[in-house]
Amino acid sequence: MRFYSIIIPVYNRPDELQELLECLVVQTYQNFEVIIVEDGSRIKCEEVVKSFENRLNIKYFFKENGGQGFARNYGFERASGDYFILFDSDALIEKDYLEIVENRLQGDYVDLYGGPDTDHPSFTPIQKAISYSMTSLFTTGGIRGKKNNMGGTFHPRSFNMGLSRKVWEKTGGFLTSRMGEDILFSIAAIRLGFKSALIPEAFIYHKRRTQFLPFFKQLKFFGRARINIARFYPDELKLVHTFPLLFTLAVCSIPFWLLIFPPFFYLGLIGLGTYITLLFIDALRQTKSVEVAFLSIAAAFVQLFGYGTGFLQEGWKRLFENKSHRETGAAIEYPS
Repeated sequence: MRFYSIIIPVYNRPDELQELLECLVVQTYQNFEVIIVEDGSRIKCEEVVKSFENRLNIKYFFKENGGQGFARNYGFERASGDYFILFDSDALIEKDYLEIVENRLQGDYVDLYGGPDTDHPSFTPIQKAISYSMTSLFTTGGIRGKKNNMGGTFHPRSFNMGLSRKVWEKTGGFLTSRMGEDILFSIAAIRLGFKSALIPEAFIYHKRRTQFLPFFKQLKFFGRARINIARFYPDELKLVHTFPLLFTLAVCSIPFWLLIFPPFFYLGLIGLGTYITLLFIDALRQTKSVEVAFLSIAAAFVQLFGYGTGFLQEGWKRLFENKSHRETGAAIEYPS
């Protein structure tokens, strides 16, 4: 039986961590340890961890704040497992998650995997709308839970990622602590010859943000992170990554066409109306809720505008900086 080390960086989220630990207690596969890395939190989770000491093989560490990437590295160094699993603290999992992963690795082993995310019935309507937007084909979120990224190799994300000890030893862990650190890590592992795979059944319920303003800030950060990834791997910047920016510019330009060339204004309105209609129908089909479907329209616009503006902000900065410059990814607070 493979021994897993589940590594969870935490920053000011003791209540969310408790819910995740409750999920781990009831796992049908029990050969694992839990490594909690408190990354300089003001609101500590130490008491929450202590309440699980008799129910889980759990270890708690507190370190100075450095961001989630370096917190995971800290966990790697202190883990005993053959295989590491990374979760964000705002995740929930089904009781057979580890059993699904173990069965997959027994039958078709990979050194690096990722799983998709979805919403839980207990989530608020806004959380469900955000979850839809982040996984929908009507936004760039549809790429996240697919076996490839628009023709490229699947890059696991650290909210739900597994890797062998060998991957950590060869890569040295996360190169940066923020700004796309998980995709940078996946790219580095794949270029070292490790095979990555999506395990669709190993999904998590991802809480994400509970309001649209924090969601906008989070996606703006993601847009900036995509440019940062290109600082390390320029060839990983694809046409699809510009879609949110192009969408943002196109929508914002519609009113100006009324003054410049009215036919384009009306075509723009028709195109935008068609997009909103299709988005609503698809969201309604998937969520079975009129309220969530309407909120999904807002979530999609917040996602695309947030990502697009962050992409533009960091891309403009990139145009005028030394091309050998790389962001360190140091962090004070987590973006997600």
